[in-house]
Amino acid sequence: MTVFLILGIVGIAVVLASLVAGDLLDGAFDALEADWISTAALGGFTSAFGFGGAIADGAGAPLPASIAVGVVSGVVVAWFAWWLTRLVKDGPSDGTVAISDSVGQVARVITAIPVDGYGVVRVVVGGHPLQLNASAYQPIEAGAEVNVTGVLSPTAVSVTEVWQPPARPA
Repeated sequence: MTVFLILGIVGIAVVLASLVAGDLLDGAFDALEADWISTAALGGFTSAFGFGGAIADGAGAPLPASIAVGVVSGVVVAWFAWWLTRLVKDGPSDGTVAISDSVGQVARVITAIPVDGYGVVRVVVGGHPLQLNASAYQPIEAGAEVNVTGVLSPTAVSVTEVWQPPARPA
């Protein structure tokens, strides 16, 4: 039972080390070209093997049965650790919002846009509000909704007024 408990504690230490310096430790496995080997999976296997074997041994199971319980619990925990680390590493991340991401979005005019000048619009891109200078071919009053049609500079866009159907007579 003591050997199983020591393995369980060593496995937890490996898992903690993988949380702190996982990328550095996983670099040691790059030479093996085995994508499924990670320190989190190895630590999870070792700790689950040790603690699972200790529980089975403490319950009075013979040594081969304790080892079998440890292996099965180790494989399950190792697979789960591998799956979680792949999910985190391969998951999408939000990139920096660029002005080009606003093209095609609907914006609201904050400062009126004159024919030969710039006004200001606010557009929400990916949950991030952007306030940009805007130019249009016709004057647009503050409060109007516009479509962003192009990028003029790193801080300015071209816009057109959102088409509104004519009001039907009552």
